[in-house]
Amino acid sequence: MIVKTRCAAVMGLEATIVSIEVSITKGVMFHLTGLADTAVKESKDRIMAALTNNGFRLPPSDITINMAPADIRKEGSGYDLSLAVALLAAIGKITREDLDEWMLIGELGLDGRLQPIKGTLPIAIKARAKKMKGMIVPAQNINEAAVVNNLNVYGMETLMDVVNFFNGNNDIQPTAIDTRRQFYEQQTQSELDFADVKGQEEVKRALEVAAAGGHNLMMIGPPGSGKSMMAKRLPSILPPLSLAESLETTQIHSVAGKLPRGTSLITQRPFRAPHHTISPVALVGGGNNPQPGEISLAHNGVLFCDELPEFNRSALEVMRQPLEDRIITISRSKYSVEFPCSFMFVASMNPCPCGYYGDPTHHCVCSPGQIQRYMNKISGPLLDRIDIQCEISAIPFKDLSQAKRGEPSAAIRERVIAARQIQAQRYAHIKGIHCNAQMTERLLHEYAQPDAPSLDMLRMAMERLKLSARAYSRILRVARTIADLAGSEKVQSQHIAEAIGYRNLDRGDWAERGI
Repeated sequence: MIVKTRCAAVMGLEATIVSIEVSITKGVMFHLTGLADTAVKESKDRIMAALTNNGFRLPPSDITINMAPADIRKEGSGYDLSLAVALLAAIGKITREDLDEWMLIGELGLDGRLQPIKGTLPIAIKARAKKMKGMIVPAQNINEAAVVNNLNVYGMETLMDVVNFFNGNNDIQPTAIDTRRQFYEQQTQSELDFADVKGQEEVKRALEVAAAGGHNLMMIGPPGSGKSMMAKRLPSILPPLSLAESLETTQIHSVAGKLPRGTSLITQRPFRAPHHTISPVALVGGGNNPQPGEISLAHNGVLFCDELPEFNRSALEVMRQPLEDRIITISRSKYSVEFPCSFMFVASMNPCPCGYYGDPTHHCVCSPGQIQRYMNKISGPLLDRIDIQCEISAIPFKDLSQAKRGEPSAAIRERVIAARQIQAQRYAHIKGIHCNAQMTERLLHEYAQPDAPSLDMLRMAMERLKLSARAYSRILRVARTIADLAGSEKVQSQHIAEAIGYRNLDRGDWAERGI
């Protein structure tokens, strides 16, 4: 007799249904086919121990297990439960005939307890799409799977719970989660608030502009000037996640195994701050079993790179294409997967190796050549993708001790949301464009064309400040956002003037000023 059960293999963010086929005949051999990796092959020992410790004995026989489709590599330990149930059904310990209409996932401990696995959410989405009768998951994964509506999801603690359920010996009810209610209830404000930032009004304004238009931003300033402090507060002024964005973000974290235990949905925009020693694979994703990297974990949120010149140059260069396309394609000889990575890129750096170039309170010991070499660690193509570049000065003690609390994040967020709504209406008919930072050259000409006085100002600024040609379109994008914040339909000269001030690193004499 052949018994079939169902589980799933996750590749990227997509799940593929895997059929477990068990055939038992006379003999003493055990065969496992279907392109299984080491973790899957080791499941034999885990399953046999779990069956023995729960009072089950497999008769001496020739056992053949096939995992179809055989041309898809099976990786990880999430197949244990489906394999064990198929074996028990093959020897008559489970009598239910519709096992192949259930999705079974989970790792088995030697005592038969179910252990959590990665990628539960995309598997649940696939099970619903295939209109399966239900899905059984480890109890630790129940909140993650139950957010998928129109699917009966059961959380089980042990293998015996599953056996009793299929044999009708217990009455476990499916877990139901009101996804929308839970999502909106958990959308609380961040504990970090811009009200804690004293002074630095110009930089906070730059962060507001960046949030309003989805622009990438770089902060240059001496140590202790508040770069990291302000970057960590950026998610508090971004528009709240929509339910669709939340589900997509949760799916990425589920595949990566980064979803906090007991969490059903990610309701706050992600903030990822990788260390500068990170490898290119850890940053963009990949590996033998393709996993999302930091840029995908920051999807719909913020990726913050502190001390940008200290990052490995090759790691930074691989971000150029994802920053432009907002999707990363990982291609290897055996697979090709895609992960979304639409994030705001925020970076900070010191202005020179010693950190005090341009600081009125400290003497810089770096030569112009050292400063230029330090700046050259960031390539032009990467810098070209950063719309806003602002300098930060350290706050004197006198101002720091007397400064009042700043404007709260909630007030700034209201202006950002209003500007984003204007952009959403403007680009509603254009697929893939949601904010000003994503505008193409054609859209710039249509929606951000300055009037004659503004164009003259821009031309004069580019000549006097020695701005590079790549700064032109970046200035127009930022000026469009500033106009949206002001509620102006046209890009005016004051908007152009402010946008020009955010292109400090494009000035040809930047490394020579103040030396």
